[in-house]
Amino acid sequence: MGFWDVIGLIFAGLVIGALARLFLPGRQRIGMLATVGVGILGTLGGYGIAAAIGVKETAGVDWIRWIISIAIAAGLVSLVTAFMGRGSGSTRV
Repeated sequence: MGFWDVIGLIFAGLVIGALARLFLPGRQRIGMLATVGVGILGTLGGYGIAAAIGVKETAGVDWIRWIISIAIAAGLVSLVTAFMGRGSGSTRV
């Protein structure tokens, strides 16, 4: 994996993570690094699942891959938000 591949993956992680947070209701109290991290994991997972179910690469936007990636990232954002909420020591009213 080359330098530009890593830069592209970080950028995709930022976009996928932000879109995942946009689609979730309420406010997620996670930082930008956590958003990019779950976005990267969502991107990698989405591309892996898409390849496993036989989605082919196209010359345009691969909508199925993006949708799968956003769904995975949204699930990860939910998990990270729940995990961080428990460990913060704050009480919810």
